[in-house]
Amino acid sequence: MTQTTSAHHQGGTAPPAARFDAVVRAAVGQGLLGEGSPVAGFIDTEGVRASVGALHDAFAATPEVLHTFAAKACSLVPVLRLLADCGMGCEVASPGELRLAVEAGFAASRIVLDSPAKTREEIRLALALGVAVNADSLDELRRIDALRNPGTASVLGLRVNPQVGGGSIGPMSTATDTSKFGVALRDPGAREAIVEAFRKRPWLTRLHAHVGSQGCPLELIADGVARTYELAEEINATLGVRRVTSLDIGGGLPVNFADETVRPGYADYVAALTAAAPGLFSGRYSLVTEFGRSLLAKNGFIGARVEYTKDAGGRRIALTHAGAQTATRTVLMPDAWPLRIGAFGPEGTPKTGPSLAQDIAGPCCFAGDVVAYGRELPELAEDDVVVLYDTGAYYFSTPWAYNSLPRPAVYGFRAVAGPEDGSGHDGPVTFATVRDAQSLDDIAAESGLAHADALIQRDS
Repeated sequence: MTQTTSAHHQGGTAPPAARFDAVVRAAVGQGLLGEGSPVAGFIDTEGVRASVGALHDAFAATPEVLHTFAAKACSLVPVLRLLADCGMGCEVASPGELRLAVEAGFAASRIVLDSPAKTREEIRLALALGVAVNADSLDELRRIDALRNPGTASVLGLRVNPQVGGGSIGPMSTATDTSKFGVALRDPGAREAIVEAFRKRPWLTRLHAHVGSQGCPLELIADGVARTYELAEEINATLGVRRVTSLDIGGGLPVNFADETVRPGYADYVAALTAAAPGLFSGRYSLVTEFGRSLLAKNGFIGARVEYTKDAGGRRIALTHAGAQTATRTVLMPDAWPLRIGAFGPEGTPKTGPSLAQDIAGPCCFAGDVVAYGRELPELAEDDVVVLYDTGAYYFSTPWAYNSLPRPAVYGFRAVAGPEDGSGHDGPVTFATVRDAQSLDDIAAESGLAHADALIQRDS
């Protein structure tokens, strides 16, 4: 299934290529992008609601399912609170993410803690709150044995690695033979050890698996989920009791970064799972999902000012304020994480004219800080604006502090459809601050300013 996104999700009046044009113009006009604020992130709140709606619609026939949002994809409290308001739960993988989920208003019963390196204190806190916990290893189960209070409300599970192989991006593939995540299901003796773990622990009621995300085809993801489903059936049959009652099937729906279309969609995901494991949606097991990138990537963008242009060795280079500090994956792995680039003039209107091959470089002080190489765009000039599309997840929300560059401001926006009279005029765009830009005072404080003399030896 292929779905075309639009800035006006209800009115449908904006063509796909112009989805965020009015937003960029409004951001420049309102001073959110410009000389004093050369880079910022933007989130389409109505787009987020539409994506969550598509997810719920795809699973509408499933008797019992909890959809959680992977907090690492956008660890910003206002965004998490928006998702909670949309009916999502939250998947967290650190004490910090757990704190953010609680602050965002998620009920403990709708939070799932996953991490391969949970401390005892982290486990104690989760059990005290009643947050679901997926143990990542048999050793972690033994740690939970010692820490668990029989009265805890936490649902407890075990993550397994179905070892079905990797996708096209190795670091995003979590079901390879040597993945650091979960109990390796096909290793000698592992299957028997997992069954025995469930036999010894009546409170262990969930199996969890996550095959990977970007670069992983649906067939691979579905294969991993099917093997986890088969293991649940085996455990219950061997023990002669319905011990496993829920399956956390992870997330991982890949995002199409090549154009505006949303493909694959959540309905495609459900179809692939149904084909691979027909009994998965029968109601025998309640389900948990953990989607992140697929919910937000296309609902956000980064806008950045062009500070200078130059020519070097016959190549045109536009130096902007969006580089490795906010598009880290694209800069470090450009072939795996290519981004579409938009070119806008100083007033925030789309640039036109003959195309010119240009590198779009960032502000970081290393030669590889380039977000796009040889990209054919209208010729960029000083004070223009570039837009990095499909960056609503993992980009501006978790910036890299290289060169002590400040974290960019982030704004949510709502674009109202204009009159349907063929005039082409856009309706108003309203913004809400999600995160303030980091100040130089903030940077200094974060860098230990309060302890400036700590390493200086002074004579007594």
